[in-house]
Amino acid sequence: MARLAQTAGLTDVQQEILATVRDFVDKEILPVATGLEHRDEYPQQIVDGLKELGLFGLMIPEEYGGLGESLLTYALCVEEIARGWMSVSGIINTHFIVAYMLKQHGTQEQKEYFLPRMAAGDIRGAFSMSEPALGSDVSAITSKAVRDGDEYVLSGQKMWLTNGGTSSLVAVLVRSDEGHPEGTAPHKSMTTFLVEKEPGYGEVRPGLTIPGKIDKMGYKGVDTTELIMDGLRIPADRVLGGVTGRGFYQMMDGVEVGRVNVAARGCGVAQRAFELGVSYAQQRHTFGKPIAQHQAIQFKLAEMATKVEAAHAMMVNAARKKDSGERNDLEAGMAKYLASEYCKEVVEDAFRIHGGYGFSKEYEIERLYREAPMLLIGEGTAEIQKMIIGRRLLEEYRFQG
Repeated sequence: MARLAQTAGLTDVQQEILATVRDFVDKEILPVATGLEHRDEYPQQIVDGLKELGLFGLMIPEEYGGLGESLLTYALCVEEIARGWMSVSGIINTHFIVAYMLKQHGTQEQKEYFLPRMAAGDIRGAFSMSEPALGSDVSAITSKAVRDGDEYVLSGQKMWLTNGGTSSLVAVLVRSDEGHPEGTAPHKSMTTFLVEKEPGYGEVRPGLTIPGKIDKMGYKGVDTTELIMDGLRIPADRVLGGVTGRGFYQMMDGVEVGRVNVAARGCGVAQRAFELGVSYAQQRHTFGKPIAQHQAIQFKLAEMATKVEAAHAMMVNAARKKDSGERNDLEAGMAKYLASEYCKEVVEDAFRIHGGYGFSKEYEIERLYREAPMLLIGEGTAEIQKMIIGRRLLEEYRFQG
């Protein structure tokens, strides 16, 4: 067992789950990840294996066929999976956010209809907030829903859907002005719709088109797409929670746990980068000895290991805070910010340790070097996290004059 990134206070069940996931990563993901990534090939066999392990239902309550585990357990599993290949953790994460939103905000009928099949992995989830022109400014959403009898008609273009092609359920955030008079704050006139569709590309249901995959620098294998709605008709009972105007809050709740997930991914990628760096440093010889014996390399390894430990500790703290039922946007923002920044730095140091070989596609570190930047922008950029952190600190430390 590695010395780094250990978590105190885990139950026997949690330890057993993590040991199973780590074994799966070592045997089923690490040996094939780089080859699949270079071909930008969807890891169907790996996904099937995760389905058999029950990971698609890890946090779904037992009454709906899931394992009923905590966010901490889930985050630690994500850390292990990202250590093997970050793209696989993305497939799980997007599905999980939709399941979490259903569990927390769905009507009883919606929970009973979707959650058992999501727990089994038969329904795969994706969620959609972003649009081509808005980035982090969610209040600028222009896609909209208009009531028409017992249905809503949705129109607009969405961007950056992870699992956009392979999913069969998408939680889509749009503007809905029904019941919200002119002048209502933008975030109070948004609604989340549960949109069922066929997996694949092109017109996947009348009025809904999923264009082909977006070609990315890294984070390959997993499908990232646009979503185009043009006269898409959705029954009124597919409004998440059954009431319009709550979509912004529902999505932010999902993103909050998503930030813990991104922090966990950063921890996993950083841990793998450290493993590669410390291993290579003991095999590569210069000036008659392994480069690990040079003080400059030892300094790098010391800094890398410390960053892995610090990021892991903050991620665990954020997950435990959410599990306790307390507000955790401060902790989640800090964990996501620190873990993604440290991940980038640890990966770059491992890349430097590899020297010229790090630039070769034959070495795994080259893949990690292209994957780490996604964590700097996913679930909110570093600048957005610092805004969240700063505002929350001013709430907590309000000057009493």
